[in-house]
Amino acid sequence: MMKITKERKLITFINVFNVDPEKQQQLVNLLIQATESSVRHVPGFISATLHRSLDGAKVAMYAQWRSIEDYQAMRANATALPFMQQALALAKFDPGMYEVIEIFEPLPKDS
Repeated sequence: MMKITKERKLITFINVFNVDPEKQQQLVNLLIQATESSVRHVPGFISATLHRSLDGAKVAMYAQWRSIEDYQAMRANATALPFMQQALALAKFDPGMYEVIEIFEPLPKDS
C-alpha cells in the first residue's frame, strides 16, 4: 500500500488528462496497461494511483519516483513510449511535478 510521506524526499507527478467522456474508459484502460506492463518495471518507480473524474472529463495519475532522472528515463523508454503517444492521441495532458510538503491525517479519537 502506498504511504505518502514527506521524509522520503520523492518526486511526485500529478498528471491530469482532459478527455472526452466517451473516451475516458479507453484512456483508463490504456494507462492501466502502460503502468502494469512497462512503467512499474522501470528503476526508480515507487508507486502510482489512477483516478477518474465522476463527470467523465478527466483522468488523473498520482505517481511517485525516486528522482526526476528516473522519471525522464521512463519517458524515453522504448516500451513506454507507444503508450504515451496513444494517451496523447486520446486526451490533453497537463503534467505537474511536485514535492510533498505536509501530510494531514485525522486526529486520534480519545478512547
